[in-house]
Amino acid sequence: MFYALNWFVVVSLFMLWSLAAWAFHSIAAWTVSNAGTLAGGAGSFEALQVPVWLAPWIPTEYASSLNSMIASLTPAIQTVLEWAPAVAGGLSIAVWTVWAIGAVLVVALGFLVTGLIAVLSRRMSASATSSRGLVAAR
Repeated sequence: MFYALNWFVVVSLFMLWSLAAWAFHSIAAWTVSNAGTLAGGAGSFEALQVPVWLAPWIPTEYASSLNSMIASLTPAIQTVLEWAPAVAGGLSIAVWTVWAIGAVLVVALGFLVTGLIAVLSRRMSASATSSRGLVAAR
């Protein structure tokens, strides 16, 4: 009974791990392949400003330095967004490598718990046998 319960839990964990890896890969690949579209181009970075509601609460020097920092980082961000579709292949390899490592660990955990169940059942049967022997000797 415990063996079946153990392997039911292991198979369930394996399926959840696989589903999570598949979902993460699908969302990440879609996001990376559409990074340029999602960013809205270079104009969207230049439109970033300190929100109007926040402006009275921060010093004007901080707001102007934040705006200049965004303006100086715009070319670097655009370069990263242009390279993003090329990264999608490496993303697939990384996600499925992590999935494989996790899958091996889940199956190893299943075998470890199976061994633990076997050891505990032997100890229980050995202690039951020795207690019967003690009762018969009296």
